[in-house]
Amino acid sequence: MKHVESYYAATANAHAPWPTLEESIQCDVCIIGAGFTGLSAALYLTEAGYDVVVLEAARVGFGASGRNGGQVVNSYSRDVDVIEQRYGKESARMLGSMMFEGAEIIRDRIDRYAIACDYRPGGIFAALNPRQMNHLRHQQRLWEKYGNQDLELLDERGIRREVATDRYVGGLLDRRGGHLHPLNLALGEAEAIRRHGGRIYERSAATAVKYGAPNRVSTAQGEVSATFVIFAGNAYLPLQLEPRLGRKSMACGSQIVTSEPLSRDQALALLPNNHCVEDCNYLLDYFRLTADNRLLYGGGVVYGAREPQDIDALIRPKLLRTFPQLRDIAFSYRWSGNFLLTLSRLPQFGRLEHNVYFMQGDSGHGVTCTHLAGKLICEALRGDAERFDAFAKLPHLPFPGGRRFKVPLTAMGAAWYALRDRLGV
Repeated sequence: MKHVESYYAATANAHAPWPTLEESIQCDVCIIGAGFTGLSAALYLTEAGYDVVVLEAARVGFGASGRNGGQVVNSYSRDVDVIEQRYGKESARMLGSMMFEGAEIIRDRIDRYAIACDYRPGGIFAALNPRQMNHLRHQQRLWEKYGNQDLELLDERGIRREVATDRYVGGLLDRRGGHLHPLNLALGEAEAIRRHGGRIYERSAATAVKYGAPNRVSTAQGEVSATFVIFAGNAYLPLQLEPRLGRKSMACGSQIVTSEPLSRDQALALLPNNHCVEDCNYLLDYFRLTADNRLLYGGGVVYGAREPQDIDALIRPKLLRTFPQLRDIAFSYRWSGNFLLTLSRLPQFGRLEHNVYFMQGDSGHGVTCTHLAGKLICEALRGDAERFDAFAKLPHLPFPGGRRFKVPLTAMGAAWYALRDRLGV
């Protein structure tokens, strides 16, 4: 199975394929899924001396990790003030202390292992109305309280210096954010795992897990016996493999296009400082420049992860509302990818058995949260579970409506928030 046809797959760094599992093997830790969650966990664990096996149903980075917008966005899909209101000051203190760590981990991985993934610093949250601008002022104060002093509030003139559009009334520049080529980051991390003796098997989907001491994970042609098992498949984990993980989450789709290459002058006229941008709408748009001066633009959510028939028809109107000067722009690539949404919009970490763990549901903040997750699971397996448990103890409720109605009910709720965004209230 190949990577989905996308700009990322077309510009992936050369890499050696990984074998398919065709035998029975043993290891300390078996990780199911070779996206950012599984790769981050495997790299931390192999660095710590664990014998690690990663099973991937398709290819390294096949899912959301190799298809996303490539934006390194700090914090979580619900900010630390919401966490304090819902779960108390101690939860806010613990999660707040980690809210910028995922991005730092990514930069460290890039530097330590010389991963060529086109990293560029700087990300902008763009406000479309005064209400959103007030929210960004609050966000700046909140993030500075938790240690991020690399923030700049942009007024209307400031945002227009950064983005060639009159759509926004202001924004917040986070210099600790940034953007990159996510598939090349995943491939580079996989090579680092190989360097530390970790084993990755592609086209080796887990078909059954028998819990015990050891746990046994079956594939079509092989089996892994492992002291620990970590589920890291997120939206691409088959529901039948572990039904408990699907009851409080929902796969959602997002769509992305990339333009034909622009001239350097054209590209920098759109985004003069080459920062990535996401707006503050509930159903947000996000965009950035690629290393070869294409405009990459994504947005919208398809609840239930249905594959849209016409991605251009979904994205082009959004792009032209932001950049009407690009009415004749041509698209070279378009694709969809799924991410896993939780009702709380906070990630779900936990234990299914005393030696079986899961990490999922980053709800749109997966690039950074997944890298943090890998560090926390390594800490937990080494005997210090305090930070892992700060996430694991958060309560998670099922979506209303059960399996049949959770998609339409969630879509109705999103439509209400989208209406509020359009009205600016």
